[in-house]
Amino acid sequence: MKKKVRKAVFPAAGLGTRFLPATKAQPKEMLPLVDKPIIQYVVEEAVQSGIENIIIITGRGKNAIEDHFDVSYELEKILEERGQLDLLSEVRKVSDLIHVSYVRQKEALGLGHAILMARELVGEEPFAVLLGDDIIYSDKPCLRQMLDVYESHPGSIIAIQEVAREAIPNYGIISGEPIDHNGHSDRLYQVKDLVEKPPIDQAPSNLAIIGRYILEPEIFNQLASTPTGAGGEIQLTDGLRGLLRNGQSIFGYRFEGKRYDAGDKLGFLTATVEFALRRPDLGESFRQYLKNLRLD
Repeated sequence: MKKKVRKAVFPAAGLGTRFLPATKAQPKEMLPLVDKPIIQYVVEEAVQSGIENIIIITGRGKNAIEDHFDVSYELEKILEERGQLDLLSEVRKVSDLIHVSYVRQKEALGLGHAILMARELVGEEPFAVLLGDDIIYSDKPCLRQMLDVYESHPGSIIAIQEVAREAIPNYGIISGEPIDHNGHSDRLYQVKDLVEKPPIDQAPSNLAIIGRYILEPEIFNQLASTPTGAGGEIQLTDGLRGLLRNGQSIFGYRFEGKRYDAGDKLGFLTATVEFALRRPDLGESFRQYLKNLRLD
């Protein structure tokens, strides 16, 4: 019987250099998107998808993440005394979201190495990986869509999307064959190969790997024996290629929804504007402001 995906790993040990100096003293995962830190959106996606336990891979200077998901007795007491019960409820929702465990990655040795750090807490069961840089807005959470696919397609599953030709060198790219899924042959692919950040003229497709994965526990053995690749890091893409070589199935799923690259300044600004416009308490006023905006 196939094991249920109960746990999700969140690699959050990166340095956030693209947002310096803002990330000099705070984790990039804690940058606010409207009024919630980036990482909270992704944690909420995992919770809404049915995940029961979260493992966050942290590093030096990431204590703010642990504090955010912990109980803040002093803050709660002050809000209660002031009668700010709506804010108190919001604060308690964060600490009550889900059970969170933390593992320290002492050196930033790549995404593959970060995932390997979670091996003991994950154990011998399939698990999800969610990258905080990718915020996905969708009616059904992206991870839930992938878990539904996993029910009928045993094997690892990676989220993919079409990207512009000029953006191909920024992504891992798959080579794959479309397969029928619920009457659609343009959403699910049998992955034949994966290439990390290929030159445009050498890319097998424009289907890019996005920061959502469902991985079988065999990936841990593969990552443990994977040599360092680009940048002296252990690349998850190389580990996945090892699974393919060992005859294991990997599927690429072209998810439904809009993805924002919150690790990029323009992507972060775009997400901030569009998430604000969708808010019932902010949308109309903000829309009017944008319509009337005139910069000298």
